[in-house]
Amino acid sequence: MRELRYLFALLVGSKRKYVDPSRAVEILKDAFKSNDSQQQDVSEFTHKLLDWLEDAFQIKAEEESSCSFRDGEKPKNPMVELFYGRFLAVGVLEGKKFENTEMFGQYPLQVNGFKDLHECLEAAMIEGEIESLHSENSAKSGQEHWFTELPPVLTFELSRFEFNQALGRPEKIHNKLEFPPILYLDRYMHKNREITRIKRDEIKRLKEYLTVLQQRLERYLSYGSGPKRFPLVDVLQYALEFASSKPVCTSPVDDLGASAPASGTLPPQIPPSTIEQQGPSSSEVPSTSPVQRSVIHKPFTQSRIPPDLPMHPAPRHITEEELSVLEGCLHRWRTEVENDTRDLQESISRIHRTIELMYSDKTMVQVPYRLHAVLVHEGQANAGHYWAYIYDHHQNRWMKYNDISVTKSTWEELERDSFGGYRNASAYCLMYINDKEQYLIQEEFNKETGQMLVGMDTLPSDLRDYVKEDNKRFEKELEEWDAELAQKAQQEKLLSQIPRAPAPSPAPVQAGEPEYLEQPSRNDISKHLKEDSVQAINKALAEQEDRGPEAIMDTSSDNAPAQAAPTQRVVEVAIPDVGTFVIESEEGGYDDEVMLTPNMQGIIMAIGKARNVYDRCGPEAGFFKAIKLEYTRLLKLAQEDPPPECDYRLRHAIVYFIQNQAPKKIIERTLLEQFGDHNLSFDERCRNIMKVAQAKLEMIKPDEVNMEEYERWHQDYRHFRETTMFLMVGLEFFQKKSYMEALLYLIYAYQNNKELLSKGPYRGHDEELISHYRRECLLKLNEHAAALFESGDDQEVNNGLIIMNELIVPCLPLLLVDEMEEKDIVAVEDMRNRWCSYLGQEMEPNLQEKLTDFLPKLLDCSTEIKGFNDPPKLPSFSTHELCERYARIMLSLSRTPADGR
Repeated sequence: MRELRYLFALLVGSKRKYVDPSRAVEILKDAFKSNDSQQQDVSEFTHKLLDWLEDAFQIKAEEESSCSFRDGEKPKNPMVELFYGRFLAVGVLEGKKFENTEMFGQYPLQVNGFKDLHECLEAAMIEGEIESLHSENSAKSGQEHWFTELPPVLTFELSRFEFNQALGRPEKIHNKLEFPPILYLDRYMHKNREITRIKRDEIKRLKEYLTVLQQRLERYLSYGSGPKRFPLVDVLQYALEFASSKPVCTSPVDDLGASAPASGTLPPQIPPSTIEQQGPSSSEVPSTSPVQRSVIHKPFTQSRIPPDLPMHPAPRHITEEELSVLEGCLHRWRTEVENDTRDLQESISRIHRTIELMYSDKTMVQVPYRLHAVLVHEGQANAGHYWAYIYDHHQNRWMKYNDISVTKSTWEELERDSFGGYRNASAYCLMYINDKEQYLIQEEFNKETGQMLVGMDTLPSDLRDYVKEDNKRFEKELEEWDAELAQKAQQEKLLSQIPRAPAPSPAPVQAGEPEYLEQPSRNDISKHLKEDSVQAINKALAEQEDRGPEAIMDTSSDNAPAQAAPTQRVVEVAIPDVGTFVIESEEGGYDDEVMLTPNMQGIIMAIGKARNVYDRCGPEAGFFKAIKLEYTRLLKLAQEDPPPECDYRLRHAIVYFIQNQAPKKIIERTLLEQFGDHNLSFDERCRNIMKVAQAKLEMIKPDEVNMEEYERWHQDYRHFRETTMFLMVGLEFFQKKSYMEALLYLIYAYQNNKELLSKGPYRGHDEELISHYRRECLLKLNEHAAALFESGDDQEVNNGLIIMNELIVPCLPLLLVDEMEEKDIVAVEDMRNRWCSYLGQEMEPNLQEKLTDFLPKLLDCSTEIKGFNDPPKLPSFSTHELCERYARIMLSLSRTPADGR
C-alpha cells in the first residue's frame, strides 16, 4: 500500500518524464504469484488488485475505528464506495421463485454474438426462460438481474477470450463491439423494472414483426425457385422488354443458316493447288509477297449479322391486341411490386427507429455514465501488449497512455483501436463514471483560502515531502549529467584544436553605405560610368546570347597575359556540359572536384555569356550581368517539375533555397560566395569578376545577413544531401537483395526525411517511396526469419530470432508511431500474424519455449523509439558522382515496378 501511495504521488508531482513503477510492481508480483507460475490474465490481476486494496483499506479503517467512529458505526472502505455496486437477482429455479442481492465490482460481459454494449448488457441481465418469471406454476428456470446500487466508477469486463476445444488452446475474439461515450443505465435499474419489462416485451413484439417484414421483403428482392434469384421488379421489366421486342417468324438457328454467305466456306471440290494457281488479287496482297496464304473459314467473324435480326430474343408471333394487354398487365404489376417493396422498406425503417428510441424518453435518461477510460489489448490470447485511453475532463480530450509515452488522442483513434474487427487490437475493459457525481472530476479547493489546489498541493503532507525529495534527487542527477556532458565537450574541443592557417580577415565596412549588391567596389567608378554599366546590363539581358559555352570561353580576352606567371601552373580541364579549357591557376589554389560541380559549371557559363558586357563596361558590369544570368537560370530550374532521377536540388543549393522560400539575403550571399570562389582565378576575366564578388562579400554589414540563420539553411541543405545518400545507398542494397544492410540506411533516410518534411514540402524526398522500400525490407526479412525458424535447426532458428530481435522488433515502433500510415500498420499486422500462426502448431518443446519468449516482444505495441546503433557511415561523394548515382538508381526503380507502388 505504501509503495502504491508513493507511485501515485510521483505521478502527480514528479518532474521526471516518466515514473519507474518497478518497486510497486515487484511487490504486486510477489503478492499475486500463482502456484503454476503462469502469466496472469489482466482481468484476474485487476480482480486481485481490487480485493487486495479493499483488504488493505479495511485493515487501516478498523485500526482507526476505535477513535474515529461511534459505537456500532462501521468505517467506510473507499474501494467499496468507489468501485462496488449491488444488483438484485430475481428468478425461478425449478418452479420456485427467489430473490438475492449480490455485490459486484467488475461486471463481466460476453462479446461474441453481439454488436454493441447494450446488447451485451441485455443478454447479461437476462438468463434462461424469462417468460417463466412472470407466470405461475412453471417448472422452467431463469433469472433477471437489476441494478439496485451503481458505483461511482462502473467497470465492464469484456470477455474477448474463449477456449477452443478442437485446438485445445485459448483464442481471442476479434469481433467488433461498439460502445457509446454516454451510457444511460435506467433500463437496467430495479426501480424501473416494470416499465423496462413493458418496453422489452414491446421490443420483442416489434422484432418478431420486423422478422416477418424482412422475410416478405426478401421474397420481393430474391424472386424465383432456382439457385439464381433476382428482384421481382427486374423480372417483370425483363418480361416487358421481351414482349416489346420486334417479333420474328423463324427460329434463330434457321435465320443464322440462311444469312450465312456462300463464300463463307471453302468448296470441297476445289483442291488447294488450284487455289494457289489462281493467285491473289493485287489489291489484296502486295505483289512482293512470295507466299500465298490459304483461305481460313471464320463463320463468326466473317459472317455479318443481318440488319433485321434482333439483338435479343423476341416472341415468334404476337398480335397488337395481345401485346397491348400484356404490356398493360406487366406495367401494372411492376408498379404494384415497386409500391409493395417501398412500403416494406419504409415499415422496416420505422420499426428500427422505434426500437432505437424506445429508451429515449425522459424517464429513461436519468442515470448517465460517461466513458472515462478504455483499456486496450493488442495481440493474441497467449501474448500481447496493453495500453489505455483516459479522458482528460479539464482539457476535454482523450489521452493515450502507452508505457512511458503519453500523447494526445481523439475519439476516432479510440474507436479504431478499441471497437475491434479492424486489427488485433480491441478493448477488454471499459470504465464509466457517474456523470452526475462531479466530485469525481472537479478540482479540489483549500477549505480555508478557497483557492484551487493543483499538483502537489492536492497531496497529504507526507507524500508531498516524499515527492519533493525525489525531485531534489532528480535535479541533482541532471546537474551531474550536465557536468559530465560539459566535460566530454571540453575534451572533444581540446582534441579538435589543431593549428590551421589563418583566414584573411575582411576589410572593415564603412557606415552609411548602400546595400552591398548596389555598392561600388573599392576601385571606385564615377556615377556616369555606373549609369553606363546599368544601361549596358539591360541591353545585354535583351540580347539573348545563345552561343555555346566552349566557344565563349575559347574567345581570348584582350587583357589576358601573354604567358603564365612563374607562380602559376597551366592545366587542361574537361568540365562536363561546358567543355575543355586550358586553366592557369596559382599553385595549390585549384580544386579539380570543385571545377566539376554543377555550380561552377553554371558560373563559368554565366561569365562567358557576360563577356560582351565585361569587355564594354568592365568587371563590375560583367559581374552584374553574370550573376543575374545565373540567378535567372537557377530560378527557372527551381520552377520546373523534373522527373525523380533529375533532382536539381542536388545540383544547386540555391535551387533548394528558392523552392523552400529562403530569405532573399541568404540566396544572395550564397550566390556571391559561389562567384567569389578562388577556383575562378584561371583567367583574367573570371579572376576580375571573382574579385568583384569577394569585394561585395566584404561589404556585407553584420546586420544585413543573419549568419546564424544563414548557417541553419546551409546545415539543412547538408542534411538534405545526407538524407539523399542514405536513401540512395539503401536502395542500391535493396536492389542487390542485401536487405539487412538496406534496412538501416532506409530507416535513417526515412527519419531524416520526415524531419526535413516537417519544415516544408520541398525540404525532402517522396516520403511514400522511402516508406514503401523500408516496409518491403522488413517484410522480406520477416519472411526470411520465419523460414529459418520453420527449419527447426537450432542454429538457423537462433539466426532467425536474432534477425527478429535485433532488426525487426526495434523497427516496429517506427511503423506504428504514425497511425495514419495504413500500409505500415497492415504490414506490422502481417508480420505478427505470421508468428502468431505458429501458436496452434505442434513443435518441439525448445522451439515452443523460444516462441513464447519472443512473441511478447513482437506484440509489444509501444511506440517508444528504441535506441539504434550509430548511423551507418556514408561514403564520400562529389556532387557530380552523387547526382549520377542517384539518377541511375531512380531510373532503375522506374523500370522495375515494385509491389504497392
